[in-house]
Amino acid sequence: MDLGIRGKVAFVAAASKGMGRACALGLAAEGARVAMAARTASEIEAAAADVARRTGAEAVGIAADLSRAEDVSRAMARTRAVLGEVDILVANVGGPPPGGFEQSSDEQWRAAFEQVHLSVVRLIREVLPHMRQRRWGRILTIQSSSVKQPVDGLILSNGVRPGVAGFLKTLAGDVAKDGITVNLVLPGRIETDRFLEHQRARAAAAGVSLEEQMRRGSADIPMGRVGTPEEFANMLVFLASERASYVTGTCAQVDGGLIKSVV
Repeated sequence: MDLGIRGKVAFVAAASKGMGRACALGLAAEGARVAMAARTASEIEAAAADVARRTGAEAVGIAADLSRAEDVSRAMARTRAVLGEVDILVANVGGPPPGGFEQSSDEQWRAAFEQVHLSVVRLIREVLPHMRQRRWGRILTIQSSSVKQPVDGLILSNGVRPGVAGFLKTLAGDVAKDGITVNLVLPGRIETDRFLEHQRARAAAAGVSLEEQMRRGSADIPMGRVGTPEEFANMLVFLASERASYVTGTCAQVDGGLIKSVV
């Protein structure tokens, strides 16, 4: 199936590894020209070179901390200079640190809002004028299953991410007539470096092997296993495509059936 995005310019945040990298690879495989951003220059440049080598598509790595307003502006200016205006935005950042209510200071709440919510707002501000002018655009953000179902021990994520969903649901209605779709993609438990780090910590605390902890960690997933970054990327790439032209304002979960809510 031709997804209709050959030659489009995609900007993927937090793309040096995990789901972001898999999404950049998936978009490039469909012929998109991809700007990939992450904090560490050596890692994002290596990731972009790998995507270009594997797909033959243009891919550029940009070192930027997208929780900082100045870095968002700089990364977008670099993208325009090298690839052109952005047609497909994948707003993606790492999650806030784990912890409960008593361990979360005002400064941690502010930092979580800046990292998770304001980064999405700022990225969209950069790309929306061009999308409206062209009357075509795809705005996507990678959030978490905590948008629909709180995750134990992640009060900062649980408290901030649903606000992103409310913002984007509103935006989706505002820009739909301009040919722009706006969707959230919610990963359940996906085998990323961050997920494995959490599993190792839990395994050490419980005195069990990583393999045993992974088995325990997937026991409540109906499919009986965690997902792969590539499986997650498949959904996002479809939503970024011309084939998903009538899908907007959704929270699409990729979770093996983990989330129990009806909507």
